[in-house]
Formats: sequence, C-alpha cells, structure tokens
Amino acid sequence: MRTLPRFELSPLARSLAVDPPLTDAEFEALCLKNDDVQFERTSEGAIRMNPPAGMLTGDGNAEIIRQLRNWWDTHQRGRVCDSNTGFFLPDGSMLSPDAGYLLPEQLKGVTRTQLTGFPRLCPAFVVELLSPSDSLSETGRKTEDWIANGAQLGWLIDPYRQRVVVYQPGQEPRESSAPKLDGCGPVQGFSLDLQKVWRCYEVD
Repeated sequence: MRTLPRFELSPLARSLAVDPPLTDAEFEALCLKNDDVQFERTSEGAIRMNPPAGMLTGDGNAEIIRQLRNWWDTHQRGRVCDSNTGFFLPDGSMLSPDAGYLLPEQLKGVTRTQLTGFPRLCPAFVVELLSPSDSLSETGRKTEDWIANGAQLGWLIDPYRQRVVVYQPGQEPRESSAPKLDGCGPVQGFSLDLQKVWRCYEVD
C-alpha cells in the first residue's frame, strides 16, 4: 500500500484525481487519516471532498434523521445511517447519503468488522439534502447513481424551493411539493413531515 498523506485541504480544489486510482483499502486508509474531512469517490476514481454542513443544513438533516429514526423505532428492523456513513458501491464508487435505510435482509451475513468500515452495500432508501454548496443537477446525478447501484427509492430534498424529487428504478424522476411525503417499498409506512424540515431553514 502506498504511503498516504494527511492533506492540508485549504488550498485544494473540491475534487482530486489520483493516478493510479487508490484501491479500496488505500481509500479507506486515507479517510481514516483525514477523519475531519468527508471524502467520496466517483466510479472513475476521482476523490471528492465535501465541506462541513452549515447550521441550517445541519438542522434540516438532523430533523430528517430524527423522523426516519422514529419510524425505525416502530419496528426496529434494518439500520438507519446518517451523512457520515460511506458505502462501497458495485460501480467502484464510495458515496455517503445524507440519510439512508438498509433492509434487514441486506444485513444478513454482514460482520461487525464489515460494518465498522465502509460496507459493500447500497442502502435500499437514500436521502440527499441539497446544501448551498451543491448544485441541483449534480445532486440529481448522485441520486441517480444510488438508484443505478441498487437503491430502491431515493429522495432529493430541495429546501430552497421546498420541493422533493423522487427517484425509483425504471421510472422518470417526479417532483412533489406536498407537505408530507409518504415512503414506499423499503420504507413503506414512513412519512416525512416536510413542514418540520422547512422550519429548520426559517430565521427569526
């Protein structure tokens, strides 16, 4: 394995091209060595560095996680993850959702060691929450990547337009501006109260 640096990130761009691309083990070691930075990796091997969330985005994401976790508490099956969780995906990328849910059947046979690192799993349900540093088109492509790698349902939440784009395999993305969004498939029975999410962006 190559000797991996601890990056001083301030003068660097948000994306790095490494030639030759890092192996999965090298990439995971890089993340551990720079644990104050959130990295993702594209299927082409480019490394993306995501800035910390601002207060409003962090509050909105915490509200989404709270509601998802409360729904999980009604059945306590599978697992919920937040934006700090990375997943090695079939296309070679390593992505992190802002929120996600894994079905219990996805976790059968998965060891504690595998779950301690970046598991080779794709959450069945993912949420991407748009932040000021994100573009709608780029985040849409990321949500499409989740679907292409096995996610059954993806929600791209845009708090600035108060809209949600819903992604499902084999279907065109569709927009919703409803005050509540009902889950289906892997999160049947989950309902996200978007009015509570939008309130996280209000400033008195």
